[in-house]
Amino acid sequence: MNTIALLLAAGYGKRMKSELPKVLHPLIGRPMIEWCVRAVAPLIAGRPVVVVGHGKAQVQAVLGDLADYVEQAQQLGTGHAVMQAAARLDGGVDAVLVSYGDMPALRSETLAQLLDLFVRHRSDPALAFAMLTVVRDNPQGFGRIVRAPDGRIQAIVEDVDCTPEQRLIRELNPGVYCFDASWLRASLPKIVPSASGEYYLTDLVALAVAEGRTVVTVQAPIEEVDGVNTRVQLAEAAAVLRRRILERHMLAGVTIVDPATTYIDDTVQIGPDTTVLPGCLLQGHTVIGANCQIGPNSQIVDTAIADGCWVSYSVLESARMDCGAEIGPFGHLRKGAHLGEGVHMGNFGEVKDSYLGPGTKMGHFSYIGNADIGDNVNIGAGTITCNYDGVQKAKTVIGKNAFIGSDTMLVAPVTVGTGARTGAGAVVTRDVNDGETAYGVPARVKPGTSANEG
Repeated sequence: MNTIALLLAAGYGKRMKSELPKVLHPLIGRPMIEWCVRAVAPLIAGRPVVVVGHGKAQVQAVLGDLADYVEQAQQLGTGHAVMQAAARLDGGVDAVLVSYGDMPALRSETLAQLLDLFVRHRSDPALAFAMLTVVRDNPQGFGRIVRAPDGRIQAIVEDVDCTPEQRLIRELNPGVYCFDASWLRASLPKIVPSASGEYYLTDLVALAVAEGRTVVTVQAPIEEVDGVNTRVQLAEAAAVLRRRILERHMLAGVTIVDPATTYIDDTVQIGPDTTVLPGCLLQGHTVIGANCQIGPNSQIVDTAIADGCWVSYSVLESARMDCGAEIGPFGHLRKGAHLGEGVHMGNFGEVKDSYLGPGTKMGHFSYIGNADIGDNVNIGAGTITCNYDGVQKAKTVIGKNAFIGSDTMLVAPVTVGTGARTGAGAVVTRDVNDGETAYGVPARVKPGTSANEG
């Protein structure tokens, strides 16, 4: 069966009170519309068609080639939105799945049930469409499903048009359909605009009933078909998605000590036997290996962490930790920081755009920026690479097995050679060669340590 998917995403979203188009609001690592695109994508052969309007350039820039697009220049209702895609209904299309760009919690599994229902009734020549319904006490502005005594759908009555008796109906229409494509093509021109000039897809129910057509339904879980129209509803959708993400990781072998205080974006990967302690925020394209301990109270963004690492009370941004590296408590890895295998970075340290070689130990209260540090270097507490002269950044290079004394200031550009040492409080303004010891302010080489002496 050739099925296309239409996602309606052209509205203004005024109740969000935001300059950002509603469907682009971030939600657990993805813009809201991307959740919706990803839900329908596995169910169709091609790309879903997103009906854009307000903020169309922004929406297209974010989604890129994840979708195709048609424009609804005037927002004149759901029926009008589907009319803009009428040309897509030709060319051997059998079924049209219609959903929305503001239902991020709607799962592929539920949409698959809707498609399966349509397929099972497809042999009925009177079939017009299949649709989702939901039963709940809070109508959230959804239309009411009015059924005949034999259970057949008679009408969908919009919330504003309900009689007092109809307001008591708890079966609601979230507006998600799978239409017979040929019937939809023939029926769209028959929709009559409302008093406000809008064209509603729900009017197709009345058309189908009048024609003696069949409409079949399947019930959706309540949490999946809540539309997002306000920041409150955005937070409610985030809670649903966050719970699913945490459950996915736990079922894959990750220990999450306190799910209530753990926030993990959908884009994050975590290896088995890793433990995430309370208060952690894992974001972006972060990848964490196996047998790590993360947290408590750590934020990790777009960072690669290999197996067996330990992170405590720290912030990591666009950084990398190799196997067995440690940071914290209260460490900060900024963009470009790379801790090699077995590196230990103590409390209140910061590394930016630098590489620390395997086995290096970085003491607390230190700052390393724009540096290349070799293997097994000892960096004493309070060490600072003075990498910025007010105009440009310069680089510090430290050879393997060097010993950098506490409170050393390395005024870049400067090189400290293999096995070299600096004394506590030294201000190093010139290169220190292999094996030399430099001390003082400004630092000078200790006699007898230079390879050129004797």
